[in-house]
Formats: sequence, C-alpha cells, structure tokens
Amino acid sequence: MSELLESSAANNAAALDGAGNAAVMVMLLEDDQAATILSRLEPQELRLLGEKMCALGEIGPDVIARAIAGFVAKTEKLGLVAHDRVGQVRSLMTRAVGDIKADNLMRRILPDAPAPSALEIARWLTPEALVPLVGDEHPQALAVLLVQLDPEVAAEVLHALPQDIQPEIVHRIATLGPVAPDAIAMLDDMIARRIGEHHGNEPLKLGGPREAAEIINNSAKAVEKRVMPEIAKLDRALAREIEAEMFKFEHLFELDPQSMGALLREVDNETLIDALKGIAEEERECFFRAMSSRAADGVRDEIAARGRVKLAAVVSAQKDVVASARRLAAEGVIVFGSGDDEYV
Repeated sequence: MSELLESSAANNAAALDGAGNAAVMVMLLEDDQAATILSRLEPQELRLLGEKMCALGEIGPDVIARAIAGFVAKTEKLGLVAHDRVGQVRSLMTRAVGDIKADNLMRRILPDAPAPSALEIARWLTPEALVPLVGDEHPQALAVLLVQLDPEVAAEVLHALPQDIQPEIVHRIATLGPVAPDAIAMLDDMIARRIGEHHGNEPLKLGGPREAAEIINNSAKAVEKRVMPEIAKLDRALAREIEAEMFKFEHLFELDPQSMGALLREVDNETLIDALKGIAEEERECFFRAMSSRAADGVRDEIAARGRVKLAAVVSAQKDVVASARRLAAEGVIVFGSGDDEYV
C-alpha cells in the first residue's frame, strides 16, 4: 500500500496516479479491513490517501480494473510471509464462524497440531481453579508462575496462598532474574501433572460471567454499551450475571437517590468515609444527595477531619461498598440503569 502511495506517475489522462489507485483499493474493502490498513500508514501517507479518497468521483469498472491490476503487478514479486500462517488462518476462521466452530475446523485441518502447553492453559484459569493446583509447590516455582500471569490474577493467587510463604514468594519475584528454559519446562510439566490429578480427562472450566465482566470492564465504554444489550437479547439471565460482576465503585455514581439511600443504609459510617476519601469532592455529591442535609454535612466534616488515609484502606472500603451494592442488586432492592437495555 505504501508503494502505491509513493508512485505518482499517471499513464494517461484517464488513469489515476499511484495514490489514486491506492484510494480505489481502500474504497473496495470492508470498513474494518480498510481501517486496519489505514492504521499502518505514516501521517503524511494517511493525509495523501485521505485527500485522494475524498477527491474520487464516479469510479468506472475500467478504473477499478486498472487499480487492481496495478496492485497485482506490485505484489506478485513479494509473495506471502509464512510466519504464523496457522495463527492467521485460525484468526480468519474465527472471524468467519466464531471460536467454537473455528476450533473444530482447525482440529480437522491440522489434527497433529500441538495442544496448548499447561502454562498457556494456566493463564486462562481463575485463581480459584489455579490455587489448588499449585498451593503446595516450592516458592521458587510459584514465583516463576506468578510473573507469567495477569497481575490481578497473580495478586489473587498470592493472597490465597499460605501467609507464611507469601513474603518469600514476593522476594523471589523481585530478585528472579533470568529463568532457564529447563525451569519453565519443569513448571509446565508440574502444572500438566496437577491438572491431570485434579481433573483427569474432564475438560477444564474456563471463563464465566466474572471473566467476561473483567474483559468488558477493561474495554472501552462503547464496547460495553454495544455488547451488553446484545447479550441480554440472547440470554437475559446471563446478562444479569455479567452485570453483577461488572460493578465498580464508579458505577455507584449513576444510582438514583432512592437506590443510593438503600445502599447507604447497608454501609457503616467508617467504611463510607474511607471510601469517599478516595474520590473527588464533586463525585461525592451523588452520595450526599441521598442523605439529609445534616447527615451530609456531618460526613463532610468527618472526611475533612480524617486526614490522610492509606490507599489500601480506601480500596478495601470501596470494595465493601460495591459488595453491598451487588447483594442489593441481586435482591432487586437497587437497580442500575434506567431500562432493560441500559447497563453501567
């Protein structure tokens, strides 16, 4: 594509230059395919191509044919890179027919393809499933495992391990340095053996509403607004399970005064003060609006008098408030959103 942009010689008055041909090629693609290509261009290339695309008038079949012929002429000498061809095919299959069908297709296409390693499987396990597999292992092995997990998952696994070995594990993580391939292989063998001991030939349970919620929480807000209503159409009960796992403290800002009042009645004063200490003053107003003026002023005074509060205490307090909100939402006491198709 860059080579087409760089070529600007016109063959005749009816033909487009190289950038014009590139513009035609991009306009022939699906939007997501075109966006992927555009994201790889340099700023000056992107501006030139944008200008050409905007300047295109009616494009006849002969112009399209010449643009395609020019593209073929420039690419026929390049070939296709073989790196991760299986991954490319799997990605295309997944986009075409979905994960499950794509996986079945790839097993038929490549029946002898190696299965994922035990370590790769471990990265997808929940902390609750992972801890029983490794809980009694040597701190060094646990340190090597934890550094390969998502930090949040690693933190939960560490918290669930015996308290007396937690400092040693963290010390080994901080001083780990290079890890020999043999050590990784031994760890992989250990996890594979433990999976076999605990689960036999039964398939491991991966994913779930909590994992789906974590992915959505870490995605752009637009993804949440697009995905959750569609899930609700497919399975309303599942959508509510995911929604229950998606609660963050910031989501409480959307509660109406009645729901907020019901929540505040479940939260003790000390927890509330620590939780509110960690947010901006204007964000506290949604909590104060659910209180009487006298109660709100009292909480404001207590927050001001509290002084500095450790971040860990704030996070813990906010988690306690969210836990109460989850319980009340499950009981139908409070409602998030203003309609069936709205989620927070």
